Formats: sequence, structure tokens, C-alpha cells
Amino acid sequence: MSAWEPGPVYAGNFPDPFVLKAPDGADARFYAYATNGELGNVQVLASDDLRSWREVGDGMPELAAWVEPGRTWAPEVLLVPDGRFALYYTARQRSVGRQAIGVAVASSPEGPFVDSSGSPLISQPEEGGSIDASPFRDEDGTTYLLWKNDGNAVGLPTWIYLQRLAPGDPTSLTGEPVRLLRNDQPWEGPLVEGPFLWRRDDRYYLFYSGNMFDRAAYGEGYAVGSGPLGPFVKAAENPILASRDDVAGPGHASMVEHAGRTWLAYHGWVPGRVGQPPGRQFWIDEVTWEDDRPVVVPGPRG
Repeated sequence: MSAWEPGPVYAGNFPDPFVLKAPDGADARFYAYATNGELGNVQVLASDDLRSWREVGDGMPELAAWVEPGRTWAPEVLLVPDGRFALYYTARQRSVGRQAIGVAVASSPEGPFVDSSGSPLISQPEEGGSIDASPFRDEDGTTYLLWKNDGNAVGLPTWIYLQRLAPGDPTSLTGEPVRLLRNDQPWEGPLVEGPFLWRRDDRYYLFYSGNMFDRAAYGEGYAVGSGPLGPFVKAAENPILASRDDVAGPGHASMVEHAGRTWLAYHGWVPGRVGQPPGRQFWIDEVTWEDDRPVVVPGPRG
């Protein structure tokens, strides 16, 4: 991978980015998905090198019947063994007026993703709603879905949940949800959100964001467990990604491997312009591992 200058890899508003490493035969090596914006309900970009990104467009141009348009957030994609792609997303549930989690399926990573269900996959109106779904496949093939209850919307604590996806069916869940961690550290403020689970050897790293996304205090932390169900212990050095001179309020991260290295995709504001145009831009930094601790390395890389 050739070097590139520090800065966002996509200058437009691209919140809550998730990067999928595409299977052989796809039109690109990587796809990035983001919260609704100028490109549509599910913004989609494509790249061959993680550095240069082209606009694909709207990955889900038609919304499900249960969805109220305008608040389609944080899409993430799972490659299903049968070759399909399952997209987990957050949207406003018409019947209860709260955010809920849906799942849509496509035959291509570019979409169009279709949710033909009459109701969301996860709905927790009594806990403020449900947002930020993130799929995880373990080495034995077992798949899970993580998410956050939107407790801060109603003055309640926020929890990161996990539940198994049904074997062979990415559109349904099995068993009972498990609470993994909640906001209980000063830097996290009123909430934790944006979970992402990553396995390295026999350790499970649960990455998450803390604080309000439209504040410079927003950042990224992680917790470590011996299995996907935990228990997870938060890292003493959190947050590992925080505001700096070139980016403010960085977070809602996902990880991907390329060329034998680990990369962290996240969004961040222009310093001094949090909550203002051009919005949350798409960044990618390298992650190195020091004594089994992830360390974010900002700046130019080769």
C-alpha cells in the first residue's frame, strides 16, 4: 500500500462508517456503509486500497413498511455462507416512534438491500429504543449481533447487548440477549454506543464509543473478554481514540485487515466545527498491537 497524506479518506458527510472486506469476484475489494446522507438511505462507497473511495450510491433505496424515513443509521453488513449479504440497520419504527433494528438482504455488497419484513428484528421502546447493530462471526462459524439500547433518549442507562443469530438464518435471532457493558466511566458521559467485536488469537476485543457524538468529548474505547459473551473488562487506557489537532469527536469505529495490517475506520468532525458542515467525515488509521493492547497510529502511513 502506497503512502497517503493524513486526513479523511472521504471528505463528505459519512457518519458511522463500517468497512466490509468483499469476497473474491466483487467489483471492489472493500465497501464502506454509512448513516443516511447525500448518497441515500444507506450510503455506500467502494475502494481497492482503503485510501481512494468512489461513490456507489444508495444501498437501500426502498425502506421497509415499518420504517419512518429520515433516520436510517449505522448500517453494517455480514457475508452469509450462501453468498448473500445481510445488512443490519437502525431506523425509526412508525408504530412506537422509537429507533429499532432491521435487517435487509442483497445478492451484491452494493445492494439493493431489501427488508421485506413487517416489523423490526429488535425493538426495545421501553428502554428508549435500539440502535447500532453490529454482526460478528466467530472462528467456529457462530454468528452474533451486538447493539445498544438507546437509553439516553429517555434518561436511562445504555447497555451494549449481544444475542446469537439463528444458524443459517441471518434474519432471525435465537436464545436470549446478554448485557455486556454499560456507561459507567467518566469519559463515557451519558452513553456508550457503536459496538464492534474483534477476535485476535483467544482474546475478544469489544470496541465501543462513549459520550455524545456531537461533542469533542466523544471517543473510542475497548474492553477485553475471553469469549463473545464476556465478561468484558474495560481498558484502563480508555479512550484510545480521542479528539486531536486534526480531528474532533472521533468514534463509531470498525476494523478491517489489509496487507497483513489492521485498520480502524471511524468518523470525526473538523476541529472547531463539531455539529456543523461538512459533517462527520470518514477516517482510517492503522492499529498496532503492543502487549495485546490496540494502539491507534494516526498520520501518514505506507
